[in-house]
Amino acid sequence: MIELDGNYMEGGGQIVRIALALSCLTNKPFKIKDIRKGRGVPGLKHQHLKAVEFLSEVTQAFVEGAELKSTNLIFYPRKEFSIGNIEIDIETAGSITLLLQSILPSCIFSERKKIVLKIKGGTDVAWSMPYDYLVNVLFPQLTSWADIESKLVKRGYYPKGGGEIELIIKPKGKKELILLEQGKLVQIKGVVNASKSLQEKGVVERIAQTSELMLKRFDNPINVRREYCESYSDGCGIVLWGVFSKNGDANIDPVRVGSDALGEKRKSSEQVGKECVEKLVKEIESGAPVDVHLADNLIIYLGMVGGQIKVSSVSDHVLSAIYVVEQFLDVKFKVEQNLITVEQV
Repeated sequence: MIELDGNYMEGGGQIVRIALALSCLTNKPFKIKDIRKGRGVPGLKHQHLKAVEFLSEVTQAFVEGAELKSTNLIFYPRKEFSIGNIEIDIETAGSITLLLQSILPSCIFSERKKIVLKIKGGTDVAWSMPYDYLVNVLFPQLTSWADIESKLVKRGYYPKGGGEIELIIKPKGKKELILLEQGKLVQIKGVVNASKSLQEKGVVERIAQTSELMLKRFDNPINVRREYCESYSDGCGIVLWGVFSKNGDANIDPVRVGSDALGEKRKSSEQVGKECVEKLVKEIESGAPVDVHLADNLIIYLGMVGGQIKVSSVSDHVLSAIYVVEQFLDVKFKVEQNLITVEQV
């Protein structure tokens, strides 16, 4: 049984999520201790527990420690992951996109022709990639292995959540991942969203105007969509991404470098826009085709298919992801400055 340190590099819940994903892909059991030990409230949160419950059901796994705030977990799958329709309700504002880290790899590399997912929870919440980042930055890099259709049914902000997304995934097989150059910046796109309760204050317009003004430093088309939505809690946010191409055509092998920011109490709309732009500028100027948040999401796929990626920076989350992947797969990662290479061992 694979034994993991849940506090490695303070990796937190990510170690649990990646371990669950790889356990289902490889049929290897694991034991993890000290889950989220360094956090204010240690142990499993709702989105972790929902992933454990769902994956244990579809793989008929033996499980110990599957309860809220549990700092230890044993997961022993006894059946291959194979399911065509998935419906999960996190029942809180727990992050849908973080939950997907545990489920998506098994869907992407499934033998099935089509998988349909319907998930309820938080779509735009702290410490996780927002829905618009998921769809516009991560998904384009997964198209070598699967066609993914996505639909945002409802946004869910903290604390009530209630958001919902639908995905249709059509696996295509494995292909080596090589992402080493940004290419030429073709355009900058984005989405600013807020609950309708904030419309009178012009929150979306203020975030968008601030970001668009700051983005004029780039001599490229800028298209930032603005939207208000019905939601159970007040909230707002912005996701921006630069679209790059080696040959100037953004529709051919596009590279996406992204950033995001969420509204918070005591943070003005203008500050939200400024924060997101400053992050994006830093990513673009790094010259890397993989931004800091995309990097830790791609490590599991890199381990599965092999290849090389150049990242803007090597975060603790990246190192945590590498740590887990190397325990499950017969691969070895090599990190040289910002270049990450994986090889079979």
